[in-house]
Amino acid sequence: MTDISIVVPIYNSEKYIKKCIDSLINQTYKNVEIILVNDGSNDNTEKIIKEYKDKRIKYFKNKNHGIGYSRNFGIKKATSKYIMFVDSDDYLELDACSKVMENIKDNDILVFNFNKIINKSIEKIKINEFKASSLKENPNLLLDINLSPWNKVYKRDMLIKNNIKFEEQLKYEDATFVSYSLDRASKITYMDEYLYNYVIHSKSETTIRDEKVFDIIKVVDKIRVYFENKDYMNETINKLIVRILTNYTIQQRVNVNSKSGYKFIDDAFDYLNKFVPDYKNNKYYEGRGILRRTIEKNKTLTKLYVKTYRGLKNRS
Repeated sequence: MTDISIVVPIYNSEKYIKKCIDSLINQTYKNVEIILVNDGSNDNTEKIIKEYKDKRIKYFKNKNHGIGYSRNFGIKKATSKYIMFVDSDDYLELDACSKVMENIKDNDILVFNFNKIINKSIEKIKINEFKASSLKENPNLLLDINLSPWNKVYKRDMLIKNNIKFEEQLKYEDATFVSYSLDRASKITYMDEYLYNYVIHSKSETTIRDEKVFDIIKVVDKIRVYFENKDYMNETINKLIVRILTNYTIQQRVNVNSKSGYKFIDDAFDYLNKFVPDYKNNKYYEGRGILRRTIEKNKTLTKLYVKTYRGLKNRS
């Protein structure tokens, strides 16, 4: 039995997949299995993958179902004690698995730092340090730990036992998976190491805002409903809702469809008014500048900001 299963969902990644796979097969820790899930790619991705002869690679090709389906498929195929997720355009530091195995111990989830790479510029993203604990002991972990799945290691039995899966019909499928995993983990710990390289490309799913942005409201609502009977999480969940929706209303400045962007702003503020009626007094805004929080709390000012930004962008 291998110690770590590394699940890689792949779609049309011919430009990046080699660097990703090379970072996995060249890990200094060798007792891993590499699960490559091709989500119906129609470029040269498969040809590149098949050039690898490493016996630790388990390759699967499916019809196009989306990243949530591919990750869930990878979880089903995994046989190791622990699971990691790596996106096909990202890559691991070569000693990542070694350091994971040195630090995971008896924890259900291990969290580490990552490098954010844009146009070869590297920004080190450090997770707020915390001592080993659970979400019940420290609800703010849900705010302090980012909601992406890839800078974490999960005990596979914990995921299987609690039937924790990625959303398959919604974008932003990461948020529910990580939230539920943190809730079900008996013990979560942190390692102050930068082991994951998160690469952002122009015109990627990460940078584009379109009609799918409405999915974030559905995802936020799933998280709210999941935690609604856990009173100790109330303040944390309200702050998370405000933080996420505020972030996405402002991001409508780059929505490819302006009407869609303004409609999202309406829907997001409607949601806040309904489920976090005192959102303007939320502690999230305390960390924002006066001008910024004044705009972010007000629907009309948010729309004006988005319109102004788009106008300036179109002129340049």
